[in-house]
Amino acid sequence: MCGTAACPGLPWARLWLLLPVNDENTTFFAHLCFHTSMQADFSVELGAEDDCLELPWASPDGALRYYDLRRQPELLLNIQEAFENEELGHFLASINSPGSILESSKCDVWTTSELNEEELIYGVECKWASYIDLIFTQSEPRYSFEQHEELARAICGLLKRVPEISSAAEFMIRRCYFTAEPEEKQEGFGITFYLSGYGEDKMRPAATGTSDCGW
Repeated sequence: MCGTAACPGLPWARLWLLLPVNDENTTFFAHLCFHTSMQADFSVELGAEDDCLELPWASPDGALRYYDLRRQPELLLNIQEAFENEELGHFLASINSPGSILESSKCDVWTTSELNEEELIYGVECKWASYIDLIFTQSEPRYSFEQHEELARAICGLLKRVPEISSAAEFMIRRCYFTAEPEEKQEGFGITFYLSGYGEDKMRPAATGTSDCGW
């Protein structure tokens, strides 16, 4: 989040309650969703040339890699962005908690003054943007497109029930390749969660620049 009222940044403090959605807690989430006002939509990218997710993953030089925060929550200490953005740290702790149906695999955070035509409606000069790759914790739904579509549709529907603020969320369903053994990959699905906040000023120094989070 930003240090000034004119620049809201990303409302992570509101969103960390968002994603553990299932039949048991949908009502609870609906009761809380007045905290998560934003524009929300979902899309599907399953074409041959579209980006895909991979689990686990590592950068070519090995400097960045996947951390299993669900089963080893202490690895959150390795996520620099979790220290620089307290609200993001809360989100990661929540989405990887035992009560969540999802877990995180990767993210990126950046700021930019380049806005597309659709973003000009906010009437501001800067954007703090991020993405988080999310997968189902249980094995079976990882391979069900219908369950991913149902989840994305339900979250967007809940978010659209509240007034707008200068933020936007998009949930993109993509292919994900799960590697259980070195030579064995299974094709399933995952969701890339994009979250952007818009404001007049540059973001706080801790949130500037571009960096891949190794988690």
